[in-house]
Amino acid sequence: MNTPFAPEHFPETAATFVIPGSVGVLEVATDVPPADAARNGVAVICHPNPVQGGTMTNKVVTTLERALRELGLATLRFNFRGVGKSEGEYDHALGEVDDALAVADWARRVRPQAALWMAGFSFGGYVAMRVAALRETAQLITVAPAVKRFHTGELAPPSCPWLIVQGEADDVVPPQEVYAFAAQIAPPPDLVKVADSGHFFHGKLIELRGIVQERVRTNLPPLIEPLSRQERGWGEGPDV
Repeated sequence: MNTPFAPEHFPETAATFVIPGSVGVLEVATDVPPADAARNGVAVICHPNPVQGGTMTNKVVTTLERALRELGLATLRFNFRGVGKSEGEYDHALGEVDDALAVADWARRVRPQAALWMAGFSFGGYVAMRVAALRETAQLITVAPAVKRFHTGELAPPSCPWLIVQGEADDVVPPQEVYAFAAQIAPPPDLVKVADSGHFFHGKLIELRGIVQERVRTNLPPLIEPLSRQERGWGEGPDV
């Protein structure tokens, strides 16, 4: 495997590398906003079901990544075990939650002051929910979350703000299941229904990006202040 191993710091440019997971390495892709727009937060984005071909290059996942990076967050996508260069085998969401925890914990270690945001699509939405209930999370975003196929009944609702985006013509995750699930949660998530949209948001990805950006903007972490000359190691003098 020629992919670089986990860096000790969050990369300052787009990068792909592997980090250790519980059953082997996990393939990770990171990216960052322009320095003058960077906010003190990292978004971890979980992809759909590996058994059905889900990977971190899924179009809904990359749409979420772009939406959050344009808002100023550093982003982190990854492949679940058994996908791409990630080692291991599919584990029916149990091991995949461990994978997401390993990725979130790496992000917290290299960016300890940054707010952790969790996002996910379909199967990845379930995994993101689990992580948000187990780690301190500032914002949860789930797109067409698989709320019935896995053990969501055991979940304690996350305490953070929560956005659910659901296509009204979804033929994979029944919309009524998502609506009923959201209605049982207190305080209720911010539920946005997208008319005439199927599971993969074909023809609706730009709309999805806009919805995410509009609905989470008020919860964004603060901008990162420019480093002083001393912090940069440039000695005394006025900041630039």
